[in-house]
Amino acid sequence: MQIGFYFDQTRCTGCCACQVACKDWHDIPAGPEKWMRVLYTETGRFPNVSVSYMAAACWHCHSPVCADACPVDAITKREEDGVVLVSRETCIGGDECGYKCLKACPYDAPQFGEETNARMGKCNFCIDRLKAGKPPNCVETCPTRALDAGALPELEKKYGQGREAEAFSWSKRTRPAVVLKSKGAK
Repeated sequence: MQIGFYFDQTRCTGCCACQVACKDWHDIPAGPEKWMRVLYTETGRFPNVSVSYMAAACWHCHSPVCADACPVDAITKREEDGVVLVSRETCIGGDECGYKCLKACPYDAPQFGEETNARMGKCNFCIDRLKAGKPPNCVETCPTRALDAGALPELEKKYGQGREAEAFSWSKRTRPAVVLKSKGAK
């Protein structure tokens, strides 16, 4: 059974609580490595301007091309729930491999710190919380309830099968495990 995320773009205010909660939970130091990012998009011309936000984590794709690109098989997909994990111990570092996982991922999910030859890190669906029956920390922290997580079929039953949102393109090749509600949705 594939698990995944739901993101409601109509509810997200761009507060970045999910991003801060993720960094805090995983003890990610200050700097460029963000396992959850909040993307900002502004469209239109005055007086018809629109702003939208897009939470961007690893979408734990059905076909994770990052895993295929890794030269040392440091990225794996769990059969029981579809969570895509990286072994930082196995990763040889971005400088060493040429950032192949990042170049392959259409969502820029692989993240690297500032240090020389930093090893890859990314959203792991808060695997420790998952084992305890809890949602990912980003989901629990979101003050507007723009995020949800769970079994993909249940998310689709609850929220529909939305695959489009501002600043997001659903890839038929990778098939990300995410259901979306676009800001433009009625």
